[in-house]
Amino acid sequence: MGRLQRKKAPGSKKKKKQKVTAKAFAKIRAESRASTQKAALAETSEKGAKKKSEIPQKKTQAAPSVAAGMPKTNFLNAAIQFLREVKVELKKVTWPSRKQTIGSTVVVIALVMLISLFLGVVDIGLSNLIRIVLQ
Repeated sequence: MGRLQRKKAPGSKKKKKQKVTAKAFAKIRAESRASTQKAALAETSEKGAKKKSEIPQKKTQAAPSVAAGMPKTNFLNAAIQFLREVKVELKKVTWPSRKQTIGSTVVVIALVMLISLFLGVVDIGLSNLIRIVLQ
């Protein structure tokens, strides 16, 4: 018999993830606001500098998007969780016996041969009919 798994509280994992992601989003928003303000200050000072001298200034980088700031570990954790769930589901599958598998395979091969023979005969017949009509 398989091992019994303890069920965790339905909201415990989700709440932890939500807290972590909420903190991450707050941090990213704060960083993007700060970089946007720096870009605005740099832009205004850049305009003043251009009036004084014609030396081109480097453009400031755009604020990082929220999606770009997401940690890559979420993808790895999601992939590992998916594989765990696949393992659990595969344990639930009722696998056919060797005899059933061989029987089904023989039936499939026989039907493929029968249908290919039928289609071959129909193809030859139609090609001969077209040849007669065209002559």
